[in-house]
Amino acid sequence: MKRSRGFLFTLLLMLLLTGCQQTAGSGNGSGADTGASVSEAGIVPDAGEGADEGVPDDAGEGAADKKEAASPAADDTAPLADEKTQEKNGEIMVLFTSDVHCGIDQGFGYAGLAQIRDSYEAQGYTTILVDNGDAVQGELIGTLTHGEAVIELMNDLHYDLAIPGNHEFDYGMEQFLNLTRMAEFPYVSCNFNNEDQLVFSPYKILEACGMKIAFVGVTTPKTITSSTPAYFQDYQGEFVYDFRQDEDGTALYEAVQKAVDGARAEGADVIYVLGHMGMGEDFSPWSYSDVISHTSGVDAFLDGHSHDTEQVVMKDKDGKEIPRSAVGQKLNAIGYSHIVPGKGIVETDILSWPNKTAAPELLQIDNRLSDHVAAAKARIEAQLTEVVARTDVDLTISDPVEKNEKGDPVRMVRRAETNLGDLCADAYREQGGADIGLINGGGIRQSIKKGDITYGDIVSVHPFGNELCVVEATGQQILDALEWGVRKIPEETGGFLQVSGLSYEIDVSVPSGCESDRNGMCTGIRGERRVRNVKVGEEAIDPDKVYTVASIKYILLSHGDGNTAFDGAKLVQDCIKLDNQMLIDYITQTLGGTIGDAYADPYGDGRITIIDDAK
Repeated sequence: MKRSRGFLFTLLLMLLLTGCQQTAGSGNGSGADTGASVSEAGIVPDAGEGADEGVPDDAGEGAADKKEAASPAADDTAPLADEKTQEKNGEIMVLFTSDVHCGIDQGFGYAGLAQIRDSYEAQGYTTILVDNGDAVQGELIGTLTHGEAVIELMNDLHYDLAIPGNHEFDYGMEQFLNLTRMAEFPYVSCNFNNEDQLVFSPYKILEACGMKIAFVGVTTPKTITSSTPAYFQDYQGEFVYDFRQDEDGTALYEAVQKAVDGARAEGADVIYVLGHMGMGEDFSPWSYSDVISHTSGVDAFLDGHSHDTEQVVMKDKDGKEIPRSAVGQKLNAIGYSHIVPGKGIVETDILSWPNKTAAPELLQIDNRLSDHVAAAKARIEAQLTEVVARTDVDLTISDPVEKNEKGDPVRMVRRAETNLGDLCADAYREQGGADIGLINGGGIRQSIKKGDITYGDIVSVHPFGNELCVVEATGQQILDALEWGVRKIPEETGGFLQVSGLSYEIDVSVPSGCESDRNGMCTGIRGERRVRNVKVGEEAIDPDKVYTVASIKYILLSHGDGNTAFDGAKLVQDCIKLDNQMLIDYITQTLGGTIGDAYADPYGDGRITIIDDAK
């Protein structure tokens, strides 16, 4: 991130002073005519193999047309946009994004990205724009359109290439493959397979400025557990899709090396790996560093998945130094890699946006993408009023009888069981395929009245965009989590846990033995416990037994509400679905679109009982 302040200052000036004309290029989803767009503005920085589309119409049914998916294309190189439309300087700027997570108007925003690309083009560079995955999930615009609105905007930006991230699959395999068909740019992946045949081309070669530039795609094998596992299975529950996951990473390294060697054999002058791999011990043996250290022939590794902005140089298998660049999330940074014919890659780095106010708003960017983003957001606002289900009963977070001094209903969901708490906890358990479902009362924000349910109603219940995870936890960890959640009862606490697959009693006559540090994190529980008679189903909970627990990342992984009980629990499904999307899916799919009498009692069905033995 060297020179970032000076470069950002220059960028701000140029964005404020330059306009943006209509792009002359177009996307290259068909493999013909384009690969980079041409537009006008002004700014400079400081210093394969297989069929392009390769996605059969019935692949979403678990029966990919392997012949089509794996067959070599007649020509796997695609010339970029007509360079005669304006004078070129003979150099190339590869721009890359990752983990946008539907942040279309956050950070630089798509409007800012368009302005930056146009600026490079006007300066004479030929640009290539690529994405490293997790573009279509993370905000309402993704949830309510199943990712389609984001793909439309990526088409408007004239992306040249993309790879799937783990969250591209969050709307199901069939919808993911539909999205790739909507895209006017190809997806590539060297390790995404259907019954041992590649679904996409392992790499793509683009021609620009007399050079062949190859992009090899690779997606983390953790995708199987960080999206919904059932999406990678057939109707018999057998896994038919894989990402070359094995215990030591060998299968993945071999897939990357084969793709790199294939691209080099076709005459590639520069080879990038587009990775959705991430950094850290949790990603081993499939982190970016694992891949780099076990392969050779790569010139730069453009990475995503762990939302970091680390700029690293490390040695590959042959001792060659390889730059690895990552760009954070939600367009808080945009990557660039500068190629000069005869010299190769001369610089790879990122542009950072440090302000809380997004660039399009702060700089009042007005270009073709700002209009398209505004239209997409207006579409979502209209969609929030669409009826998607109905309920035959009132679903509440408040006591239907008790009122406060102002005459308003007293909130109950943070100190006692409610029918809406039961519904939400059931959704987590069912959607996570777990033994137990948990959700904090503070995460359930609004009641739903009897009658029609709109998208907006469901989003109002779960407005935070938390993500569903599943862990394997011992009975003792679950007991500790429950005890921490009831420490303030009968007073409210956002960490009070609504439950599914589980029942328990709270003796409020017992003083809480929960202890915490100055940051409010649980540090231990001493003395007699308030929680007792805990049952999983009809059986008393076994402190030594391991159970699967579905909840939000906030509780299971992030110490939400100070709950540290799940530290050390084995993560088996990592951030597989947004909370509001999960609730929509549970109501519309599992319950058939109607919430019935099973949730009729506003006080729930008896999962949580509050007693006072002192009386």
